[in-house]
Amino acid sequence: MVVSMHEVNDGVTGEGVGAAATPGAVLGPSRSVFSLRDVAVSYGTAPAVEGVSLEIGAKEITAIIGPSGCGKSTLLRCLNRMNDLILGAKVTGSVEYHGIDLYGSAVDPVEVRRRIGMVFQKPNPFPKSIYDNVAFGPRILGRKQNLDDTVEQALRRAALWDEVKDKLRQSALALSGGQQQRLCIARSLAVEPDVLLMDEPCSALDPIATARIEDLMADLKGDVAIVIVTHNMQQAARVSDRTAFLTAEVDEEAGTRVGRLVEYDRTEVLFTRPSDERTEGYITGRFG
Repeated sequence: MVVSMHEVNDGVTGEGVGAAATPGAVLGPSRSVFSLRDVAVSYGTAPAVEGVSLEIGAKEITAIIGPSGCGKSTLLRCLNRMNDLILGAKVTGSVEYHGIDLYGSAVDPVEVRRRIGMVFQKPNPFPKSIYDNVAFGPRILGRKQNLDDTVEQALRRAALWDEVKDKLRQSALALSGGQQQRLCIARSLAVEPDVLLMDEPCSALDPIATARIEDLMADLKGDVAIVIVTHNMQQAARVSDRTAFLTAEVDEEAGTRVGRLVEYDRTEVLFTRPSDERTEGYITGRFG
């Protein structure tokens, strides 16, 4: 970022913050990584998400769930300015990252995306070797010293090192789907992000690969905050500390479909004692 970013490591506390947003939105003593206030996203004249306010804590996994078309991925992309790359997209409201306005005029979106990594639904390794995939980010940043150590450390953190250590110069495209997804996670970790955003990272994987990714997320959350979008409510219940439930409100006359935050709370509370009947209806399968 053009703005000095060393201060983000100080964080801000979540105590008392967001109490007016939604039930359970107060983080208590946990540090807040993101603070969203009345966030709205539109594509051209079509609204996609409106009125989202919540806090996302450090060293936690936050899940975003909801039916198709409710704006889960759109909201996720707000957190590292990926919506900037979509023609006609407009974000309003406030998105703060450790107290810094992510959409401030002095903020470099490229630096934002280095600090806040993204793992997509479909594994997208580069058509390069396993080594070059992981080394790509550090090389772009001019980090040429100890590159072997950086690659090894990232692959170890992604629980992939033992499987690929003897074939680092082979094509990443030869890996299985689950291995490719962990490679993409390693590629993100190589630039030492503060946050990992995951957009349906297991939807294309088999149960065994999914379990490995979930175990990996649990291991990583001690070092990075993780925000995951998932259609799989069982996955959200298994891996996340907090869950945000979004739904889509349809205006038949205007022909619009707008995503809104219904409820945000500790995962065990949201899944066992939801405060809104719409949340209960979704998690019990009555709609969505």
